[in-house]
Amino acid sequence: MDKRLVLIGGGHSHAIALKIWGLNPIPGVSLTLISDVEQTPYSGMLPGHVAGFYSYKETHIDLCSLSKFAQANLMIDRSIGLDLANNQVRLQNHDPIDFDYLSLDIGSTPNVIKGDSLIAIPGAKEYAIAAKPVPVFLNAWQKLLAEVSNHPEKPFSLVIVGGGAGGVELALNMQSRLKREQGSRIEIHLIHRGNQLLSGHNYWVSQSLAKILLRRGIKLHLKQNVTAVFSDRISCESGLSINLSIKCDRVFWVTQATAPIWIKESGLTTDSQGFILVKDTLQSVSHPQVFAAGDIATMINYQRPKAGVFAVRQGKPLVENWRRIITGKLLEPYIPQRNYLALIGTGDKKAIASWSFFGWRSSLFWYFKDYIDRKFMKRFENLQ
Repeated sequence: MDKRLVLIGGGHSHAIALKIWGLNPIPGVSLTLISDVEQTPYSGMLPGHVAGFYSYKETHIDLCSLSKFAQANLMIDRSIGLDLANNQVRLQNHDPIDFDYLSLDIGSTPNVIKGDSLIAIPGAKEYAIAAKPVPVFLNAWQKLLAEVSNHPEKPFSLVIVGGGAGGVELALNMQSRLKREQGSRIEIHLIHRGNQLLSGHNYWVSQSLAKILLRRGIKLHLKQNVTAVFSDRISCESGLSINLSIKCDRVFWVTQATAPIWIKESGLTTDSQGFILVKDTLQSVSHPQVFAAGDIATMINYQRPKAGVFAVRQGKPLVENWRRIITGKLLEPYIPQRNYLALIGTGDKKAIASWSFFGWRSSLFWYFKDYIDRKFMKRFENLQ
């Protein structure tokens, strides 16, 4: 058929789509995957990896073997822009790549701006460690673990900015791991600008996690806006203009996600955070030759949180619509579920289950989450 399908990013949706494509590829279609890493992380198991429950291998998908299985050409490079007039992807270290159809699944990065303005928080980019990209975060985390291990007598103070599910789960799993490494000489602060944690979940879940944090000795600072980040401290301001300065050795940034600036600069229609607006078919509303899934996409008819569960569910309809547009068939809509079960690990092989107005904490939920996560990763093992 002599069609060129180019994928940018090895996120959850693309990983599943590549597996399905490899089982039944379309002859004559040239498939290329562009990724800046060979090992793509599975977000569901990363907090457990931080806590030491999973190895690096157990939490990462090998894009080399997956690409071979899907008969795709893997290019290790970073995308820096799109030329949609000429259907080209601009790369950091290679010549532009031509495409007939393009699909993006590149995730998101934590926001380092003040609220919804475009004013950058001084020092955030220089001194804060963002939770994404994951390889950068994991590298910083391993360096911290080594430093803690090499200096057991030294007290350490960490600050985590962001009181959503990601920030809370990271704080609890970090504390669990560091406590095993160094005992009680670790101090952790969690800063959140809202008046309660996990605003997207029910009240019981929010309050329960706040109690667990405090019981573990994690200092919780609500209704605080970060105003500046320095090499050895962080400054905040409350709604009453009361200044707060916390001395710390590391600052981890886990705030509301945003998209790379080159997405909006490419001419694709985006939402206010720069995410690609897509139809129910997962096509760009402005460029039908472009698909998007996972965190980088916002469905115009269904407002859903940036959660891995939706990225996983989009993989199958995404690859089906690739096939349909290539073969000239009518594309099919994808309708995401309204509610979803969130399993939030608390770093002690227990988890909180959050579903609509329901919430409960138990070790059974952690083992259920472990089963689901391992089942997902098993899809990408022993690919022939």
